[in-house]
Amino acid sequence: MIRAPQVRVIDEEKNQLGIMSVAQALEIAQERGLDLVEVAPQANPPVCRIMDYGKFLYELHKKEHEAKKHQKQVQIKEIKFRPKISIHDYNFKLKHIRRFIEEGNKVKITIMIRGRERSHPEMAQQILDRILADVADIAKQDGEIKNQDWASTVLIVPIKTGGKDAKSKNQKGSQKEIQNNSQQKSSAQEGQQEPHSDEEIS
Repeated sequence: MIRAPQVRVIDEEKNQLGIMSVAQALEIAQERGLDLVEVAPQANPPVCRIMDYGKFLYELHKKEHEAKKHQKQVQIKEIKFRPKISIHDYNFKLKHIRRFIEEGNKVKITIMIRGRERSHPEMAQQILDRILADVADIAKQDGEIKNQDWASTVLIVPIKTGGKDAKSKNQKGSQKEIQNNSQQKSSAQEGQQEPHSDEEIS
């Protein structure tokens, strides 16, 4: 409800109609089959516009919807590794990490540690160091590495290096490129490599 005795009126074509009584402004709006809407109540006198109020609300809602649609929704993806992962599986997961980063998402890297692997935390650290080095052209570490009994985790976030135009590297090598000789000897004593089905991409 418009409480002021007089208002400054703007018509549907954005023309200034001047200052007049509310009754007079309402009469003009009704003659045109439109509404009188107060748009600047703090002005002196308040400013009112003659418009189709229903259409105005619809267009306002549409603009808000379009703005939300164009906002990038950043997600946190998680990729899980095992300390004794093969080079083939490592490269496969690395491609997923790079794709997620190039899409603008954050990626949580988790190195799963089980059984006797807990006595060799340097194995998990070595995998994390390798991953950070392999994505250094498009991502950076965000925060500290979190070490727990069952896993080591780190969050990586995109850096501006060309987005989707950045190309994934074709990683080549063998298990020796991930773990050094001393670690390999330790792994050999602990038994054979565990099945890949335990490794997940989420």
